[in-house]
Amino acid sequence: MRILITNDDGIDAPGLKVLTEIAHELAGPDGEVWTVAPAFEQSGVAHCISYTHPMMISKLSERRFAAEGSPADCVLAGLYDVMPETRPDLVLSGVNRGNNSAENALYSGTLGGAMEAALQGVPAIALSQFLGPEVFESDDMFEAARLHGAEIVRKIWTNGIWDDAHYRIFYNVNFPPVPAAKVRGHKVAAQGFRTECFFGVEPHRSPAGKRFLWIKGGPQHMPTQPGTDAAVNLDGFISITPMRADLTAHDVICDLEERLG
Repeated sequence: MRILITNDDGIDAPGLKVLTEIAHELAGPDGEVWTVAPAFEQSGVAHCISYTHPMMISKLSERRFAAEGSPADCVLAGLYDVMPETRPDLVLSGVNRGNNSAENALYSGTLGGAMEAALQGVPAIALSQFLGPEVFESDDMFEAARLHGAEIVRKIWTNGIWDDAHYRIFYNVNFPPVPAAKVRGHKVAAQGFRTECFFGVEPHRSPAGKRFLWIKGGPQHMPTQPGTDAAVNLDGFISITPMRADLTAHDVICDLEERLG
């Protein structure tokens, strides 16, 4: 099995090391694990691509590359430059430091990498570790992902739904904010929405008097609707959410046609 991995936390991120372990376990002794990850942190870039400027790519070691671009850029670099004649069987993105449940999924560079792979016709799974007090107090904040990651990915790879639609299915996996021993299992869950949890800005002035704005997020431990991703995560379950890049609101198409005549 040939696996391409990327992330949005950067080539040196601890979560990428965890994902490397997961990928090697899945690929097996005869498989290959290729890494193309951002040279610097790219959190919050979503599905951004470096369309207006070039990016430098550097080979760090055998099958390991750093690119000065977004996770989606890294997937493109992997498919068309690093391994153009031997496409991967699977693309894994993560393991993100922090959850990509609910509305976070829309901003996530981790999901952006998986989404680009799906658009390119390659099966893809994004993995993220929900953080919280129990995780911060443990010796390994990625323990739940480290110990349960390979099993979950293997289950999705073997028994999941993989189609050849124009907008192919990809998967968003979030590990709960608990130690591995407290993980209660996994649940297939829709993307939720945290009410009263929005990004905003916080103004600051530099010593020179210049005005700057920091992007500020909302509380992460607010549950979403029962059965949706963040809700099951906070209940100790790994969430598995099938996704597509199609943004059409299909549920209102017919009604809108009638309204507009």
